[in-house]
Amino acid sequence: MVAIPQSLANELIDTAEVMADAAGQAILPYFRQPGLAADNKAAFAPGAFDPVTAADRAAEQAMRDVLSRRRPDDAVLGEEFGARGGDSGLTWVLDPIDGTRGFLSGTPTWGVLIAVRDATGPIYGMIDQPYTRERFRGGLGIADFAGPHGGGALGTRRTAALADAILFTTFPEVGTEDERAGFLRVAERVRLVRYGMDCYAYALVAAGQIDLVIEAGLHAYDILAPIAVIEAAGGIVTDWQGRPAHEGGRVIAAANPAVHAAALDLLGGRG
Repeated sequence: MVAIPQSLANELIDTAEVMADAAGQAILPYFRQPGLAADNKAAFAPGAFDPVTAADRAAEQAMRDVLSRRRPDDAVLGEEFGARGGDSGLTWVLDPIDGTRGFLSGTPTWGVLIAVRDATGPIYGMIDQPYTRERFRGGLGIADFAGPHGGGALGTRRTAALADAILFTTFPEVGTEDERAGFLRVAERVRLVRYGMDCYAYALVAAGQIDLVIEAGLHAYDILAPIAVIEAAGGIVTDWQGRPAHEGGRVIAAANPAVHAAALDLLGGRG
């Protein structure tokens, strides 16, 4: 990562705060409202359901409007409206509602993902949950969280043995048959496995509550903000071969090197 002047870092951090506030204001009027409609972005695939709602689109547009005012020379990549070019060397990567299935179901485990990256990867990220009013931030010298019950520094767990670890993933199916098999090899060795937390699981890694998140089939907008937050908190995020996971795909987020290495071995990443 190229060194970022403090004045620019402050501007990026402040811009992300304004974006998250705008996204939350756009989303909350829709949450837990009866009759909320969803379009299926995977309608071409029989049996698949990849929902998008008016809340997703409104939140991304609200964040893009902030960037147009405050950072018009930056590029943007968003889940709902795609890519916009820029010439500053920085790109904002946005997922307005990570966990739209959960959003539709009324669970509070979805979140707004905001990341800013340079040519080397994410330099700052935020996982924001507007309904519970929790905000997790990482990068540019920051690793903290805030919420209605307090806040403070982020820091990952020091769990040494995989047998003591807590593992999360969003979908029990995980991905392909081979990916599912890899996940199960890890799941059989840990203390506890839970499902369905979307981006909130990554926040829990950074907050020192759990040890591992293992997923597959991700996009850059799903993972860049969690990477920044978890790495700032002392954790590790890679693909299943231990390489950078900036473009998504198969991802493992770990609290520390010990559980990361143990899980990678079982996933087959050392082969």
